[in-house]
Amino acid sequence: MIKHLAIIFIVILSAKISCAQDSLQKDIPVHDPVMIRQNGTYYLFATGRGISTWSSKDMKDWKKEKPVFSSPPEWAMKEVPGFKGHIWAPDISFFQGRHYLYYSISTFGKNRSCIGLVTNATLDPDSPEFKWTDHGKVIESVTGRDEWNAIDPNFILDENQKPWLSFGSFWNGLKLVRLTDDATAVETNPQQWHNIASVPRTPPANGAIEAPFVFQKGKYYYLFASYDLCCKGENSTYKMRVGRSEKLTGPYLDKDNIPMTKGGGTLLLQGDANWHGVGHNSVYTFDDTDYLIFHGYDAKDKGRSKLRVEKLDWDEQNWPHIKINN
Repeated sequence: MIKHLAIIFIVILSAKISCAQDSLQKDIPVHDPVMIRQNGTYYLFATGRGISTWSSKDMKDWKKEKPVFSSPPEWAMKEVPGFKGHIWAPDISFFQGRHYLYYSISTFGKNRSCIGLVTNATLDPDSPEFKWTDHGKVIESVTGRDEWNAIDPNFILDENQKPWLSFGSFWNGLKLVRLTDDATAVETNPQQWHNIASVPRTPPANGAIEAPFVFQKGKYYYLFASYDLCCKGENSTYKMRVGRSEKLTGPYLDKDNIPMTKGGGTLLLQGDANWHGVGHNSVYTFDDTDYLIFHGYDAKDKGRSKLRVEKLDWDEQNWPHIKINN
């Protein structure tokens, strides 16, 4: 009897282990990925219905988690005509003891857009403290009033540990704005807005720049941005460029000292035979190693968008570069 029970226990345990392994995925389908680590677990957020969420212990095998929003934010449904719950381009940070997740509300090709904010004390869904609190709209752009687009947020602290938000897509480029000390709204005393990057709004570029991400290393702030066209599968031409500045507010210059506000930007990575396009990156340091997190359109899988994680190195002049293992 004991022998039979032992066999049954082993079979059940093996089945549970197999199910757990089956729930983990590689080559996960994402757009606009951002990442953070809490208590040894990596959490990834990406564009998707309700904001797609994944977790991993090694940045290789990923478990699908419940989305941040179970239903579309009511305020967003009222503010942006045509929005139906597909939330774009989140950005995750840990600030003042909480996790801050900014997110984009918009519809394709229009600049009636909003950036919202939701916070949580923990990212562990099994914790009793796990609860997302939505703070609603932080920044908005209005068609006919603004020649910029309030999507693709990225949170960054300046040298005085004051919060700022970079953002922007197409139109007249990328912006940087000072936030209130609690980072829930635009600071108005005084307002501080800066243009940090743009490209000509004429063919072939046609203003195609978006997804700013500012990463501080040493004495420089590095501005990463995505150029050309995303979201077209096999026809995607997405690529990443970078500039740097000793001041958060810029000017950001590329290797040839061309300002990113004048179309500059040193090429970091573009598509090739294996990936049709690559972009919308974020940058993090884990265990003294810098990582470039982004999505690419997989040529081996009909141009579907996949997560890419690559180590980021720096040359003797402190410019970033990556080693790709296809």
